[in-house]
Amino acid sequence: MFFGQHQRRARFGTALSGMVLLAGCASLPASGPTAKEVLRGTEADHNAIGMTVVDIDNAVVARVAATDAGVQAGVPGLVTLTRSGRNDTVGPGDQLDIAVFEVGASLFGAPRGSADGYDPSAQAQRFPTVVVDRDGAIRLPYAGTIHVAGRTPGEIEQLIERGYRGKSQSPQVVVAVKNNLSGTVYVTGDVRRPGRVELSLQSERLLDAIGIAGGSVAQTQDMVVRVTRDGQQVQQRLDRVRAASPDDLVLIPGDRVELLRQPQTYVVLGAANKPSQVSFDQSNLTLAEAVARAGGPNDAAANPRSVFLFRYDPAPEAQVVPGTGAPPALSKSPLAQRPVIYRLNLLEPSSYFLAQRFAMRDKDVLYVSNAGINRTAKFVSIINQLFSPFVAARAVTGN
Repeated sequence: MFFGQHQRRARFGTALSGMVLLAGCASLPASGPTAKEVLRGTEADHNAIGMTVVDIDNAVVARVAATDAGVQAGVPGLVTLTRSGRNDTVGPGDQLDIAVFEVGASLFGAPRGSADGYDPSAQAQRFPTVVVDRDGAIRLPYAGTIHVAGRTPGEIEQLIERGYRGKSQSPQVVVAVKNNLSGTVYVTGDVRRPGRVELSLQSERLLDAIGIAGGSVAQTQDMVVRVTRDGQQVQQRLDRVRAASPDDLVLIPGDRVELLRQPQTYVVLGAANKPSQVSFDQSNLTLAEAVARAGGPNDAAANPRSVFLFRYDPAPEAQVVPGTGAPPALSKSPLAQRPVIYRLNLLEPSSYFLAQRFAMRDKDVLYVSNAGINRTAKFVSIINQLFSPFVAARAVTGN
């Protein structure tokens, strides 16, 4: 009877220990939810923002690729700054060198040569540097005020010659731009030599101006170029601007070019070997490369069947909330931001091929789910640490 009572107490103690163990497992800290908990969060009772879980397969990879192409095509490029202009004209602030060549009777000097005052040789009168005023005009002796803004040096020569007609015999005028302040663009931001870039008759393009300014301070894939023209502002990632392409704008006076360092990144959380914020460091990054940069799943803690990618998706890849058959309650706008969770099973060999074709996006969150057994293992480890000194003491004392 005593033996039976002892067995009942032992069974009760075992059951109580099991309940304590389970309760302890549930309360242990973890780096994030298990796969089961992630899926539970998408159920109607817990899904306040309309999350949808989508398993990555061939069809999903194709839809995501098509969406990326559509989004990229829909982003206004630099080519939308279509207004053309000229960089061979004069404007306020420009400095001009002006010379007037005269033959025969001279307006600006005493005649030389024959007694009748005629000199067959040409005489030149060079004026001090002439600055175009804020109204776009210059003032010359005997010619008066001449409006030159928006005109080429050749056109200005004709205007000055017309002003001296009847006052000088056969005047010929030569105009050269000494300092072209109006025909410049401003390159600022994350470039090595920010400042003003003077445009020439070579019709410098956007990438030319950036090169003249010393280039960007970081890799092109980490940079955004912003161009302001006539109050309109458009920006684009610098690595997407190809030389001599429509986005490689022919610059016009007054353009402002700004380079901003905005690297594309993604965040790694959960049971990965290296949770961190990771920079793309290249123009395009695949899911397979992203997992590799995170060190892959942790063998001791991760559930490789459920590697999740969290993103706000601008296109309706996810159409149905799992278990409900109903679409998520989201905006009807075609560009509505939809919270989508993509799931990759790394125990399936085909997943490695799919991951090579699945493109990452800026600000994606890669989450490696915790294995459910991991919490039990943590609890057992804690128990072992608590009781191992007593076990060692009993082994030494023999009690």
